[in-house]
Amino acid sequence: MGIKVAKFGGSSLADAAQFKKVRDILLSDKDRRIVVPSAPGKRSATDVKVTDLFYACNRLAEAGKSMDEPFGAIAERFHSIARELELDLDLDSYLNEVRRQIELGAGEDYAASRGEYLSGVLLSNCLGWDFVDPKTGIFFDECGRLDGEKTQTVLGKILKEHEHAVVPGFYGCDTHGNVKTFSRGGSDITGAIVARAAEADLYENWTDVSGCLMADPRIVRDPETIRYVTYRELRELSYMGASVLHEDAIFPVRIAGIPTNIRNTNQPDEPGTLIGYEAEEHESEYVITGIAGHKDFAIINVEKAMMNAELGFGRRVLQALEEQKISFEHMPSGIDTMCVVVHEDAIRGKKEKLIERIRQLCEPDTVEIHSGLALIATVGRGMVRSKGISARLFDALVKAGINVRLIDQGSSELNIIVGVDNLDFENAVRAIYRAFVVKKPRW
Repeated sequence: MGIKVAKFGGSSLADAAQFKKVRDILLSDKDRRIVVPSAPGKRSATDVKVTDLFYACNRLAEAGKSMDEPFGAIAERFHSIARELELDLDLDSYLNEVRRQIELGAGEDYAASRGEYLSGVLLSNCLGWDFVDPKTGIFFDECGRLDGEKTQTVLGKILKEHEHAVVPGFYGCDTHGNVKTFSRGGSDITGAIVARAAEADLYENWTDVSGCLMADPRIVRDPETIRYVTYRELRELSYMGASVLHEDAIFPVRIAGIPTNIRNTNQPDEPGTLIGYEAEEHESEYVITGIAGHKDFAIINVEKAMMNAELGFGRRVLQALEEQKISFEHMPSGIDTMCVVVHEDAIRGKKEKLIERIRQLCEPDTVEIHSGLALIATVGRGMVRSKGISARLFDALVKAGINVRLIDQGSSELNIIVGVDNLDFENAVRAIYRAFVVKKPRW
C-alpha cells in the first residue's frame, strides 16, 4: 500500500502485555513503518497515569520537596515493562537524566513529556526501530502555536532518512530550544503531524475501542459502529459532543488528504472506523451516520414586527453578543423573530446586561432568554439522497412524547439539529436511534 503511520494511545501501552500487542500489530504489516506512542496509561480504574505522576514530580521539585515517591512509581513502571519484554537497555541512565533535569527546573512541559519519551525509548528497543526525538522535528512559534510549515519541512526530511521510526507523541520544541507540549491528548495531534510529514497513505489511530459509535453508549445500549465517516461528518459529530477525534487531532491529515483508521489494539482484527473524504465507494446500510448532542443551551428570542425590512437588525443583535464576549452556536430565524442559541455557560452572569443592550440597539417588541435546552444533531451523508428523513425523525420524537423546541438544518442537508428540554435529552437520542438503526440479529 505504501506508508502507514500508527499512533497508539496510553491504554494500548499500559503494561508489558500491551506493549507485546503493539509490537505484534506493527510487525504484522510491512507498511507500518512509523509509530507514535503515548505515555503508559492506567492499568486499572484505581491506577495513576504516568503523565500525572510526572506532573506530581514537577510540582514537588518546584516546591523544593522530595519527589522520591512519584518518581519511584514511574521508575518501577518502566522497569517492569522492560523486564517482561527482556529488553537489552540501560534504562536507569535515561531515568536518572530525566530526574536530574526535572530537579534542575526543566519545567512542567519537559516533565509532562517524559512519559511519551520513555515509552518511545522502550518501544524503539523492543522493535529494533530508530528513535526520532520530536524535539528535533516538531516546532512551536513564539505564541506557542504549532509552526506547521517548518515542522512539515524539517520532520519530512528527517523521516525520509529512516526506514522504520518511533516518534514519541505529545511534544516538540519551542523557539528557545526547550520542550513544549501540546494540550492533553496531544499524541493524537503528533500522530497526524507525523503522518502528513511522512506523506503516509494511511494514518492508524489505535486505542481501546473498535472505532466510532453511532451514539453515546451511556445513552444507547450497544450502539452500532460507524464503519466509514467523512471528515465533514466527523466534524459535525465531534462538534456536537461525540467522543471522536478532536478537530486539532485530524487537521494535518485532513488537509493532506490522508484517510484515518481508528482501530482497537485489543481487537486488531476489527476493521474499526475509516475516516476519509469521499463516500461513493463506502455506502452505509443506514441513512444516518451518527447521533450526538449536548445539554445546557439557552435561546435568546428577539421579536419585532417588520424585522425583515429593517436593515442591519441581525447585525445589531450579534453586536450585543460580541460586546459581552458571547459566541453563538446556531441562529434559526423567522420573518419577525430572530433566535440565537448560546451555551448557558457563556451568558452566566450576563443575562441582564445582554437583554438591556439588545433593547438599546434593536428596540425589539420583546426579548427573552429561555434556558434548559439540549441540542441533538442527526448526521449523515445519505440523508440528502433519502426522502422522508425529517418525517421519520419527528415521528419518532412525537411517539416518544417529546416536544421539539427548535429545528435547524443547514443547506448542505448533512444534519438536522433539534432542540428539546434537558430532561428529554436521553429519551430523544434513543428515539431517534431506534427510528434509523435496526440492529441485525446476531447468530
